[in-house]
Amino acid sequence: MYALVDGNNFYASCERVFNPALRHKAIVVLSNNDGIIIARSNEAKALGIKMGTPTFEIKDLIARQEVIAFSSNFALYGDMSRRMMHIFEDFTPDIEVYSIDEAFLDFSGFKQIDLKQTGIDLRRKVLKYIGIPVSVGFGPTKTLAKIANRIAKKYMKNGVALIDTPEKIEKALKMTPIDDVWGIGRRYTRFLQHHQVQTAWDFTRLPDAFIRKNMSVNGLRTKQELLGTVCIPMAYHPEPRKAIRTARTFAQTKSSYDELAEAISTFAATCARKLREQGSAANLVTVFIRTNKFDKKNPYYANNFTLQVNATSSSINLIKAAKTALQIIFKKGLNYKKAGVLVSGLIPETHRQLSLFDDQNIVKHKRLMQTIDQLNNSAGVSVVKFAAEGNFPLLQAAKKHPASSNTICWYNAKQYQSYVYVIKK
Repeated sequence: MYALVDGNNFYASCERVFNPALRHKAIVVLSNNDGIIIARSNEAKALGIKMGTPTFEIKDLIARQEVIAFSSNFALYGDMSRRMMHIFEDFTPDIEVYSIDEAFLDFSGFKQIDLKQTGIDLRRKVLKYIGIPVSVGFGPTKTLAKIANRIAKKYMKNGVALIDTPEKIEKALKMTPIDDVWGIGRRYTRFLQHHQVQTAWDFTRLPDAFIRKNMSVNGLRTKQELLGTVCIPMAYHPEPRKAIRTARTFAQTKSSYDELAEAISTFAATCARKLREQGSAANLVTVFIRTNKFDKKNPYYANNFTLQVNATSSSINLIKAAKTALQIIFKKGLNYKKAGVLVSGLIPETHRQLSLFDDQNIVKHKRLMQTIDQLNNSAGVSVVKFAAEGNFPLLQAAKKHPASSNTICWYNAKQYQSYVYVIKK
């Protein structure tokens, strides 16, 4: 049996953990720069607020109904997610982290275990130690566990649903709309509804030949999963990403090169950190910038440039390459609304071809990056950054007031045109 554990209204629930007075109040969490709705409490859902709605469209509703809106805090949500996943490991070592608020748990090796009570115990432990309400769905396949989780969240007072018999499977499939089936997207939903398929049960009644012809082998796997046959195994070690992209739409447009360079440097450093986390190195660095295409008063400009680099995961090298690409495409006198960095051509770090003339720098960079990552991971925040990323009020204060410099030290790597600063605890 598999279980899918899902944090209920996860982002909104995280905000409530640190402010219990928000319970039973309508809460929404906004995307970067507060552009759209990305999470809602049940109370906000009851007001008709839909996921992905632009914030400006419901500005009056938020004010009239006294909806509490939060800017997204992904550092907080990520930390809460890691804590939640650690609790799951107390119940089974076989876990697949599916998203920031979801995980599959494999209970196949357990005998004579009361799954329903296990789900109740899991919910209680997460709520006690993390403060996040979760729903737990059990099923003989991952697809059925997904359906069970939906039933638990929507219909079960104890937040736990168990689909473990043919009768329960049939009942669950008949009450599940086809667009709620894991693996069936919008295009296939429209296609299936056109052929009078409204529920998951209707889908399982279709001939295999019809599904294979119109939905390929993945459609057949979904059908077999719905009927209780395991076709989608647990992915304990997710496949490394083939490209990593970091971008942002700015709340306030940026017109100067220095402002844009700081943002690009931050994006490049973030990409580098993600590369090191999955043990990869990048051969290509792409920088893109664009102005606001909805601004009718100013001309629209969008451009990108790609540089080839020796495979690297060094923040120093990627920042340098990104700033070089930015210099090529940057135009003065324009107000830039969005920018980003994409690293691609990824290879495993262990497969990187060493350079005849740059081996020493590769070793130095690797040691420096390891030290920076260790410091940041141990502190839980980015206490070590590069000066190219900008926004260093403490560093500026230390320069102006040498007497306080014992609180801050910085490393000036002139040959790399970058700085690193460390806030001492």
